[in-house]
Amino acid sequence: MASRWIRWPEPLAGAAPTPRGPLAYGGDYNPEQWPREVWLEDARLMQEAGVNLVSVAIFSWARLQPAPDQWDFEWLDDVLDIMHSHGIAVDLATATASTPAWLTTLHPEILPVDVDGHTLYHGSRQSWSPSSPVYREYSLALVEKMAERYGDHPALAMWHVSNELGCHNVLDYSDVAAVAFRGWLEARYTTLDELNRAWGTDFWAQRYTAWDQILPPRRSTAFVNPTQQLDFGRFSSYQLREQLRAEREVLTRITPDVPVTTNFMVMGDTKAMDYTSWAGDVDLVSNDHYITSADPVSHIELSFSADLTHGIAGGEPWMLMEHSTSAVNWQHVNLQKRPGQMRRNSLAHVAHGADAVCFFQWRQSQAGAEKFHSAMVPHAGTDSALWRGVVSLGADLVSLGEVAGSTVQAQTAVLFDYESWWATEIDSHPNNEFQYRRRVLSWYRSLWEKQVGTAVVPAHADLTGYKLVVVPHLYLADESLVARLTSFAEAGGTVVVTYFSGIANQDDHIHLGGYPGAFRDLLGVRVEEFAPVLPGDTIHLDGDVVGGSSAEASGWSEPVGLVDAEARATYVDGPSVGWPAISRATRGAGAAWYVTTDLSDAARGELVDALLAEAQVTAIAQADAGVELVVRADQAGTEFLFAINHTDETASVEASGTDLLTGTVHEGSVKVEAGGVAVLRRTAQQA
Repeated sequence: MASRWIRWPEPLAGAAPTPRGPLAYGGDYNPEQWPREVWLEDARLMQEAGVNLVSVAIFSWARLQPAPDQWDFEWLDDVLDIMHSHGIAVDLATATASTPAWLTTLHPEILPVDVDGHTLYHGSRQSWSPSSPVYREYSLALVEKMAERYGDHPALAMWHVSNELGCHNVLDYSDVAAVAFRGWLEARYTTLDELNRAWGTDFWAQRYTAWDQILPPRRSTAFVNPTQQLDFGRFSSYQLREQLRAEREVLTRITPDVPVTTNFMVMGDTKAMDYTSWAGDVDLVSNDHYITSADPVSHIELSFSADLTHGIAGGEPWMLMEHSTSAVNWQHVNLQKRPGQMRRNSLAHVAHGADAVCFFQWRQSQAGAEKFHSAMVPHAGTDSALWRGVVSLGADLVSLGEVAGSTVQAQTAVLFDYESWWATEIDSHPNNEFQYRRRVLSWYRSLWEKQVGTAVVPAHADLTGYKLVVVPHLYLADESLVARLTSFAEAGGTVVVTYFSGIANQDDHIHLGGYPGAFRDLLGVRVEEFAPVLPGDTIHLDGDVVGGSSAEASGWSEPVGLVDAEARATYVDGPSVGWPAISRATRGAGAAWYVTTDLSDAARGELVDALLAEAQVTAIAQADAGVELVVRADQAGTEFLFAINHTDETASVEASGTDLLTGTVHEGSVKVEAGGVAVLRRTAQQA
């Protein structure tokens, strides 16, 4: 991935706290929803809040091109001029996110189709098929117009391709998609014989003798071919990536010095886009993240998503392109954020590598589907606690300017794989209650609670510098991954592999000879048959690494045969009673552990203690429970310790340094108020 960052306009360059520029602050700005006099008031308020970057024209196609041969850019000219005159940089969208009504009326073949064959009509957003050549033609014409008109505008800081690509239209089952899917398959497999081999089509008489017989995995009588489903997921992610690349190519041809990004959606259950493959197509990674308001530990999911975004970015700083000041509008019950939560959420993203904090949106809408979605300027206006919090956060980010460009430090890593996510949640598996991301998150949570620096990285990532690597549920595994993990362990690292890992190759064909397939030799075990546990049932383990004989688990078990590993915990009851539940195999100077069940939080915490001790990984600092600790460091060796108190009590952290948010110098310890944040600048001697 290229490492260019935003080219800041002149009004910002002189005020930059660092050579790279300040932390960016702002949000989506939709001036077309408001009269011009509001635009001028907006610019003044942006200055008051410390906003230095806004995303403009994200959903403006219908305004910019009201008819096939009619263009209207004057209003957008005015907006960019106003922003520039007030010292505010613009992240200018290509405006291709949602098609105008005239386009889908003129070309209804653009519209996407769902798995049941229902056409998804105009009236919401993203009403276009990623495979439509007609959409591609019209959208690229718009991109070219935008680049030619605004490429030299002094407000332009970066390009924003489309918006949340695939949020609503990633899985398109239309006839247009079917044609594109066949082309993608022919490029991947070359021959029908190879496709039939990869898909295992001799099962259920599914063999194909002509390319035009192949369809997307539409609704059928029973289970659809699993490799067909997996390949359709790959194809669907690829098609959206091709749209990103096509728009980028137009932009870089006309404006080669302007960075290009698009906003990923690394959050919650959003899984259909493989962002690890998209990262090389942008100049900087951007992400949208929204918490689940009813989740009492949503802050841990936030940190996980931020660390995964950082991993997708290859360890480079990234942009938080969207999050919310308070409630959203699309959950079942949309709870407002508690006092201080917006600040904690924002600074947690910065702690985990974000060099920008932006919101959806600047001014809360009066009309439309998102009128109840919170914004920086709420319906209540500036005489509101929310607005005062927005202004205060802007001041915080100015105080943290020197953090920009620094990198997040970690000694432990959790591997994450989008294709394994897709494959594990395909139907017809031993336990169809399985939820990949939540299982991975549970391991991350245990490390988070131990206050150790933890990265979340793609399965192909370089493991240099880590001491402990957790490999949860990595279902699809090849020889190269196994070789890297084996080398890591033999060199002194500790590897932890959980059940349902290494089961299949990239075609979703089982590795024969016993489970866990590709990882058998690394782990020194062999399993003949899975033994899932019914939902709601609890089983028990005995072993010092899980806290004794009362350790609880659920969901899964396996009767593990030890080859050259030793048992570290054993099943006390359940379908695998008497068999090892957790094993450890010495590998060179390190070790490989195997965990065959879903441990309770308490049991997993005990095991993580043992793993950290073996790997010689210690907490970032001694701190009270519930305090999130993260360290960023710059090239000069200066560290920035973020201490985020997620509790309702004042918390203590044993650390020294200068709090960038208050200017207070702390020696030995710092008290972080309930719900508060401290960011300590410290030297190597103070660490």
